Amino acid sequence: MTEFTHLDRAGHARMVDVTAKAPTVRAATAEAFVTCAPEVVEALRGGEVPKGDVLAVARLAGIAAAKRTPELLPLAHVIGVHGASVDVAVEDGGVRIVARVSTADRTGVEMEALTAASVAALNVIDMVKGLDRSTSIREVRLLSKEGGRSGTWTRDTS
Repeated sequence: MTEFTHLDRAGHARMVDVTAKAPTVRAATAEAFVTCAPEVVEALRGGEVPKGDVLAVARLAGIAAAKRTPELLPLAHVIGVHGASVDVAVEDGGVRIVARVSTADRTGVEMEALTAASVAALNVIDMVKGLDRSTSIREVRLLSKEGGRSGTWTRDTS
């Protein structure tokens, strides 16, 4: 049986001690897709959303979220987020968000990338919900990770 790294001998949750690990360069990319009605897509493309620049707010919210991940996920380590970008693009069916986070630290940034994409998506919904309450997040998923003990991993999207 595999030992659970986030449980102590009594079965209680714990934060894994990474003190002895050497910092290495690591990066992760995640995406989210916000499904929007055609009239919302049109308003986004025309810059006519009453609350303002949806894409700019989503970008900034995602970057801020990446840096605050340990506040939201109790077992996540506080690490230096040395790079964060959130690309937001309007597509025919909605808004695609791609977040990339990098660090030179003792643990990976997969959760930071997923948090960035998720919070950016939530901000899109918050800003367009007055136009269409059925707007939803269709998916949030890790696309790739680099560095660390397990090396490089890329989602097969074929």
